Amino acid sequence: MDDRIYFDHAATTPLDPRVRAAMEPFESCAFGNPSSLHREGRIARDAVETARAQVADLIGSSPDEITFTASGTEADNLAVLGLVASGAKARVVASAIEHPAVLKPLRHLADSGVEVDLLPPDEEGIIRPGVLLEALRRPASLISVMAANNVTGVLQPVAELAAVAKERGALFHTDAVQAAGKVPLDVNRMHVDMLALSAHKLHGPKGVGALFVRAGVRLRPVILGGGQERGLRSATENVAGIVGMGEAAAIAKREMAAEASRLVGLRDRLLDGIRAAVPNAYLIGHSYRRLPGHLCLGFAGQEGEAIRLLLALDEAGAAVSSGSACSADHAGEPSYILRAMGFDPIRARGSLRLTLGRFSTECEVDRFLEILPQAVSALRPVATHAAFGVRL
Repeated sequence: MDDRIYFDHAATTPLDPRVRAAMEPFESCAFGNPSSLHREGRIARDAVETARAQVADLIGSSPDEITFTASGTEADNLAVLGLVASGAKARVVASAIEHPAVLKPLRHLADSGVEVDLLPPDEEGIIRPGVLLEALRRPASLISVMAANNVTGVLQPVAELAAVAKERGALFHTDAVQAAGKVPLDVNRMHVDMLALSAHKLHGPKGVGALFVRAGVRLRPVILGGGQERGLRSATENVAGIVGMGEAAAIAKREMAAEASRLVGLRDRLLDGIRAAVPNAYLIGHSYRRLPGHLCLGFAGQEGEAIRLLLALDEAGAAVSSGSACSADHAGEPSYILRAMGFDPIRARGSLRLTLGRFSTECEVDRFLEILPQAVSALRPVATHAAFGVRL
C-alpha cells in the first residue's frame, strides 16, 4: 500500500498473502460447485468442510454448528430475524450500541409488533450485567450484545451477560465481527447460542461470513432457494471466499497470542506519543478493556472538527476513521454509540478511531505521531481545555 499509513483495520483488513494463496486454486482450476456429485464438486465440498472446521476451531464450536453466509451482516440478520421468525416469544433485548446489522433488523421487528428493548452502556461503554438482570424481570426470547464495539473497541462481559440470560431462559446472540481473531473466543465458555463472524475483519476476503448456531437452536432461514448450508442459507457457496475465511481463521488461531501482545505494545506506544504531543486528547471507552489494537479518541474543544481532522490526516498519508466506516454517509451526525454513553451532541461528533492490524509497524506509529500533532494544531483553536472521557 505504497508509503501510506493504514490505521483503519476495524473497517476492513488487508488480505493476508497466505490467505490469497489458499484461495487461488478455487478461483481458477478448482471451480466446481460443492453441491455437484462429480469429482470437481467433491473437491469443492471437501474445501468448504475443511474451512468449516477451521472456523469452528477458532471459536471452540463443532463444525456442524457453523453456517457460512455472505457477510457478518447477513449472519446477524439470520440470527435475529431467523430466531424470532421461528415462532419464539416476541421480546428481544439488545444493547443500544449494537452495529446496524443488529439494530436495523430489530427496528424491522419492532415495526412488525415485536417488543424490543435497548440497554444503555455506562460511561465507559460497557453493558453491565445488572442492567440486563433488571431488563429480564420480564421474560425475553433473545438477548443480543456484541463482543466488542466497532467504534470504541470496548470488550463487553459477554460470558457474564450470557449467564444472566441463561438464568432467565433467554437465548443469547453476540456479534463478534470485531472480536474474532483478535481476542480468544470460546462459545461454550461464553455460554452463547449464536455468534456472528466476518472474514474481512481478520485478514480474510470480503463477501463471506459465518454464524455459529448452537445445536438445538432452531432458526428459520431468511434466504430461500436450493437449501444449501443445511437449509439455513440457500445459494451456491462462495468456495474461494470460504476457503479464505477458513485459512484466515486458522492463522488467527495460531498467531493470536503473539499478535495481540504486539498490537498492545504498538497501541501503548501510540497512546504515549499522543499523550505527550496532543494535550487535549482523551480516550473514549474503557482504558484497558478493549481490543488490542483499537483506540477511540476525542480532542477536547475540537470535537466539531473531527471530519476536517480525518481529511487532513488522509491528505498527509494516514487512513483513519471518524467512528464507524458503516456510518460514513452520516459522518457529520452525532454517533448514536457515543450518545448512548452520555456524550452531548457536539462531543458525539468528535471521535477519531485508530485501529492497528497484522501489518502495522513501529515505524508507522512513529510517523503518525509526527503527522497527528500538526493536523490537530491546524484546526480551529481549542474552545475549552476541559477533557471528557478517560484522560490519556
